[in-house]
Amino acid sequence: MHLRQAAHSTSKPLCFNVHNLSMKRIGIVVVIGVLVSTIVGGGMTDHSPTAGPVILIEDVDRFYKVYDSAGGHPTAEQLQRDYIDSGSDGLHQFAKMRNITGSRIAETLTKRPQIYADAKHCTAVLPHVRERLQEVFGKLSTLYQEAKFPSVTIAIGRGKPVGVGSPAVGVMIGLEALCATSWLNPNVEDRFVRVIAHEYVHVQQVPALVDDEHPTVLEGSLVEGAADFIAELISGGVSYAYFPGLTKGREKEIETAFVADKDKKDLSKWLYNSTPEKPADLGYWVGYRIVKSYYLHAADKCQAIHEILQMNDPKAFLAMSGWYPGISLK
Repeated sequence: MHLRQAAHSTSKPLCFNVHNLSMKRIGIVVVIGVLVSTIVGGGMTDHSPTAGPVILIEDVDRFYKVYDSAGGHPTAEQLQRDYIDSGSDGLHQFAKMRNITGSRIAETLTKRPQIYADAKHCTAVLPHVRERLQEVFGKLSTLYQEAKFPSVTIAIGRGKPVGVGSPAVGVMIGLEALCATSWLNPNVEDRFVRVIAHEYVHVQQVPALVDDEHPTVLEGSLVEGAADFIAELISGGVSYAYFPGLTKGREKEIETAFVADKDKKDLSKWLYNSTPEKPADLGYWVGYRIVKSYYLHAADKCQAIHEILQMNDPKAFLAMSGWYPGISLK
């Protein structure tokens, strides 16, 4: 079915101007349960969950108990037995997906010990992150009636990835990795809120696209760009805050090069290629601009959000977006 055919449906998601929403105006507030109430030397205590999505953090507490008891130098065996094997289901899924083992963590601890020491300080922002995410998820539920709200698992990994969001597994965040990526956004609290919002959008997208292990440049960029665009609507900003400085004055040049590569399976020039020394990932930025163009050209913004999240034909979406290299978007 072509994307615009969906506009004739008689069933539309509820939608308001998200920039003017307050929690009092959202009919049903989505409440996030289980976050930090006490932080002492990096340790955290969970409370019983309330209704709504849950943010699970006990794996972070467990890691730092192992870490502290070993003076910051736990062995691979200790990490595997006392942290990973004893961890939550979310941690077990995270470990399986991203090859997180006691040995891999121990190896990263040896090479990059500071990221684990610094990550303890990032736990201080989590209570306020919880409060802001209440509003973020409330806006998502208002904009998109079909929204799903699985748990978020925040855990400690092997220095990467920062986060994983998938319709199949939910959302998982590597605390030490996200804490270390200050180049994403220098404001730690904004970084956590917007990255979690971005990963939560992935949960709402079409599994065949999100979980495709061999996407084209266009497919991967639209999946990521859509996540950043919707995350901006619900959280107030994109997860990649450095793009304006990196792309200003180069929009047409960058996007013309993108068009030449859009059907390639080699993503290395456009996606998942950032380093602390050289932020990149320009496919996110191009994908965001294509999605924003689609949204701005749509007469029915509520239906456009639905179509963005249910996108299953990236080439058709691009053709109907009104986007072209260097387009000015306000």
